[in-house]
Amino acid sequence: MKNALVTGSSRGIGAEIARRLVKDGCQVVLHYTKSKAEAEALQQELGSACLGIVQADLSSPKETERLWTGATALGPINILVNNAGVYEQVPFYASERFAEHQRQMFRINFEAPCELMHLAVAEFELNDGGKILNVASRVGFRGEAGASMYAASKAALINMTRSLGVEYAASNIRFFGIAPGWVDTSMSRDGMEDRLPQILETIPAGRMASPADCAQVASFLLSPGSEYLTGSVIDINGASYFH
Repeated sequence: MKNALVTGSSRGIGAEIARRLVKDGCQVVLHYTKSKAEAEALQQELGSACLGIVQADLSSPKETERLWTGATALGPINILVNNAGVYEQVPFYASERFAEHQRQMFRINFEAPCELMHLAVAEFELNDGGKILNVASRVGFRGEAGASMYAASKAALINMTRSLGVEYAASNIRFFGIAPGWVDTSMSRDGMEDRLPQILETIPAGRMASPADCAQVASFLLSPGSEYLTGSVIDINGASYFH
């Protein structure tokens, strides 16, 4: 049986990926930063398939390392899902927020996943391989006005996924990514109510993705059927963007 650590798994895409992995026969370690009650509710829902919960603030490298140490103390980790992320629209020339915003976007969306991948690779090389899935974003390919730092951090994560897919292909360590467009989560709904009609006009499929849509793709990528796709980043955007 495989064990997976899913970051940011108290709600949204991360919670749905955790549910799907359990359905696929995995055991999971949940992670949260602030949403303790939601993480505990999901743990109860998953029952014995949830090995435990680890709280960690990924803005801190020490906390990030503690997350991995805490997860592996619950059982050997074979699958890492880097889902936790932050999104904020801040104009590029917002001089009073520039440095702070840059640090936050890259710290949570890129540096923490890299640190967890570094720790995971060290362990996977000793245990006949493993799989890593990074949750990126459509804007990592196309950019977004007003969210340039977020877009840049996700572009970095996409290209790290591709590069490590090449580097570790012969070591049986597989790297994958998903790049969702608009997903119906609490993070995307915040401040979106007045823009929903305009957003839907840009999506030929006529709706936003659900967390379950993302989890289904994650399930395939983390299954034996994806072995030859290492380094791939799959778009989930309802035909709203091709590259």
